[in-house]
Amino acid sequence: MKVRIDGIDGMTVTNIQDEVQQGGKFVVYTYCFSVILMTFKRSSDIYFVRYNESSVGKGMKYTLLSLLVGWWGIPWGPIYTIGALFTNLKGGKDVTEEVMNSIMEQVAS
Repeated sequence: MKVRIDGIDGMTVTNIQDEVQQGGKFVVYTYCFSVILMTFKRSSDIYFVRYNESSVGKGMKYTLLSLLVGWWGIPWGPIYTIGALFTNLKGGKDVTEEVMNSIMEQVAS
């Protein structure tokens, strides 16, 4: 299964490793949306955040989406919205280790 990673276009494995060593990371953001009384919780694609970029800023669209359409599905809307806000405003969920392991496995094969 091929996973989409935003922000690594044109980068080599060495470029990615160098960025990660300097503080870059791979993150996913959570968001939720409600339709009538049903609330759905989802994760974004994987984003590569360079060491000098804001991971909070990259996830702002998911934060705003949850604020606008996530909260009103009772009872899970407010719960999922608060969870999404917490995750996204701390910079997303860091998945760097998993992504780097996957990249290194692909390079080795």
